[in-house]
Amino acid sequence: MPPGVIVLGIVSFLTDLSSEAIFAVMPLFLTGVMGASTLFLGTMEGVADFAASSLDLLSGFASDRLGKRKGLAVLGYSLSSTAKIVLIFAVTKGQVFAFRVAERLGKSIRGAPRDALLAGVAPRETRGASFGVQKAFDKSGAILGPLLAFALLDRFGQSLGSFRRLYLVALIPAWASVAVLVFFVPERKRAASRRVPFREAIHTLGPGFRHYLISAGLFSGAYFSYAFLLLAAARAQFASKHVALLYALFNVSFTVLSVPIGRLGDRVGRRTIIAFSYGLYGLMAIGFAVTTSKAAMIPLFLVYGVFYAIDEGQTKAYIADLVPDTTRATAIGAYGFVTALFYLPASLLAGGLWKSFGPQATFGAAAAIAFVALAYFLAFQPRRPNESSGQARLLA
Repeated sequence: MPPGVIVLGIVSFLTDLSSEAIFAVMPLFLTGVMGASTLFLGTMEGVADFAASSLDLLSGFASDRLGKRKGLAVLGYSLSSTAKIVLIFAVTKGQVFAFRVAERLGKSIRGAPRDALLAGVAPRETRGASFGVQKAFDKSGAILGPLLAFALLDRFGQSLGSFRRLYLVALIPAWASVAVLVFFVPERKRAASRRVPFREAIHTLGPGFRHYLISAGLFSGAYFSYAFLLLAAARAQFASKHVALLYALFNVSFTVLSVPIGRLGDRVGRRTIIAFSYGLYGLMAIGFAVTTSKAAMIPLFLVYGVFYAIDEGQTKAYIADLVPDTTRATAIGAYGFVTALFYLPASLLAGGLWKSFGPQATFGAAAAIAFVALAYFLAFQPRRPNESSGQARLLA
């Protein structure tokens, strides 16, 4: 692995250590301490998911236009770290809502430039593995984050003061990640792209990318917030501190499999891997719909880790294969923005269905949408996409 991949992985590790310590218990904090409803939770998560990608396209376009990646990434990480201070003083669910949105806006600013920076230092023939390594670092922090939440809540109880203590501790790795990015990640020297209009830049991304963008948009209608999976675990009688452990287990699955899945994508083609993830998500949603067993929840969270390892790592590597370096950040940003347009209605739908008809309706709708997206992705692939050699062999 190039050193840049490792250092960017460390940045992601520290960030997720902080964020996931908070997010692992956020649904329980809102519904149990703040008295929020599942509809409020769904609304917040939908808006947050949209915020997490709302600036992706502009940030990616600016990164390509200026020929810079690092500066925008630093800005995004700094905004997310600053937003976490709000939680220490929050006394209303509206303030928690504000934190969640601001923190995700920081993610949106940093995402496309950082992923384009990573794609630039990763050779094409091992790009899937490189993204897998970065995501393995990312989710290693996401394993320790919920464990940190479990330890603090187990020690101090589940009061408002205990949650505030957790949020204060989570600030330390958040700002450490910014420091590592500033001092140990060099700005990759590259020329600014040709100054084309925004619309022209989007048009030049090609039919293969546009096909994937439509497929991903359709699938995002099923991809509601993982907060509902945590509520499903609570519905199966898991205590709050054990829900945090269950979330850590999902992250273990993600971390262990990220690199092997990345290498598999390098060998058999990322299109095949992504299609598999759509079907797997649909089956997982069916599993959550039909069971409330504690024993069944454990393998379902493990399966979610497999899906997430593909979705978080291989989608960006696939996009990097489809477009040249000069428009890579724009393409990644366009992907993030379009999928975010569906995140808000998806989470609103999930919250509304849960409140009106129960969790079976929520997960059943997700499964149906996922299978529709899979059918489109397989049936309407352009005849000659700009894909890697492994993918071309599979399509031949």
